[in-house]
Amino acid sequence: MALGVLDLFSIGIGPSSSHTVGPMRAALRFVDELDGQGVLHRARRVRVGLYGSLAATGIGHGSDSAVLIGLSGFDPETLDPDQVGPLVEEVKTQRKLHLGGRLVIEFEPETDLVLHLRKNLPGHPNGMLIRAEAGGEVIEREYYSVGGGFVVTAEELLAEKDAAEAIGSAESAGQQAAGQEAASATAGQGEAGQAIEFATADELLAACREHGLSIAELMAVNERAARTDAQLREKLLAIWAVMRECVHNGCTREETTLPGGLKVRRRAPDLRAKLEDAEYKASGSLDALEWVNLYALAVNEENASGGRIVTAPTNGAAGIIPAVLHYMDRFVTDAEMSDDAVVKFLLTAGAIGILFKRNASISGAEVGCQGEVGSACAMAAAGLCAVLGGTPEQVENAAEIGLEHNLGLTCDPVGGLVQVPCIERNAIASVKAINAARLAMHGDGSHRVSLDQAIETMRQTGADMKSKYKETSRGGLAVNVIEC
Repeated sequence: MALGVLDLFSIGIGPSSSHTVGPMRAALRFVDELDGQGVLHRARRVRVGLYGSLAATGIGHGSDSAVLIGLSGFDPETLDPDQVGPLVEEVKTQRKLHLGGRLVIEFEPETDLVLHLRKNLPGHPNGMLIRAEAGGEVIEREYYSVGGGFVVTAEELLAEKDAAEAIGSAESAGQQAAGQEAASATAGQGEAGQAIEFATADELLAACREHGLSIAELMAVNERAARTDAQLREKLLAIWAVMRECVHNGCTREETTLPGGLKVRRRAPDLRAKLEDAEYKASGSLDALEWVNLYALAVNEENASGGRIVTAPTNGAAGIIPAVLHYMDRFVTDAEMSDDAVVKFLLTAGAIGILFKRNASISGAEVGCQGEVGSACAMAAAGLCAVLGGTPEQVENAAEIGLEHNLGLTCDPVGGLVQVPCIERNAIASVKAINAARLAMHGDGSHRVSLDQAIETMRQTGADMKSKYKETSRGGLAVNVIEC
């Protein structure tokens, strides 16, 4: 299987996986390609164009800064967020770029980094063109940031679409059964490193039944093609550690407002103090809900300020899964949450995320916020349901409930910033995910609307949605809320 659980959970910086992390990775990839071709040392000029949604909300999402950081040779996973401001300021004041951290070239931000506000590239709303002049040779690459920090070239995107069309043609020709038979033939070899293939939720459930595995166990089998069980466990627990650190940072920041022109007030530090007050704790019956709100707000306020974050599966929806994991830690387990529960949660959530990535989108610029918050809500509901002891069928039901009630959600960030309505939206969806898991646990897994049907509905709805509601800040709250 091309996608793994760690593709859905990657460490980066805020405020956006598609508009910050993606452009940074694309720029770094371009530099690495120049180096690989042996022409980096001959580069004299680099020019970058951002298109579509990347241009429309690029400033508010830090896309321009991310490009400069990537061209300077920094990776979002290891970059210290505190380095971003000084590095960008140095480029702008000195008019020079340390390409790949090795070669100093002239760089004029106003002309060498252009946001094409009314132009789109053909492959995806988040398009980039990077061009280098190296000793008389011109090297140009077209990249697309397709959501969750994933970056593909134009050629790779075309190959993916061709492969998807080929699969669709095969299924319509009655070859799906043959494909499933072939997959089943290799599925039994999972212990030896062969993946148990699935393309849909129905296929995932069928595979779980056939092999007597939970969704988390099936995902662990698939991950063995790339790493040992011990390595996978270590990486997943490292992801959880970054999520915990993110919540802590969001709860303890001294800054009272978030960066940007909206002057949005940080609420997590004050809310944490209020919840820890003994008198307040004794006064209410919705303690769990209050803490879940806090966890989600803390993460997304960190994201909005460009802090260290885990895409889950995107930065704009990064607060939901950590909030539900913290809910498990505080309200579901009697003692400190076990590492086994974390691993089970993330493996299960990852399997659901793969279905969204493969069959629809996790990009707000492509399908609206239903693809970000809706996907994350479904993933969190599935993970929680699994830890609560749910069967694969109940887990699929929880994911479907989490998605179904986010269908049609638009992406309309005010001022092009990942703040309003994004931060509160994560808090609401976190509570919704918990309720979805609990509802599913009260049933036997049978339900009227399947997860596959809900995902396909999301894809169709996203295709019908006007572009102004898809991360362009040209519709919805973005035009009805005064920015200052």
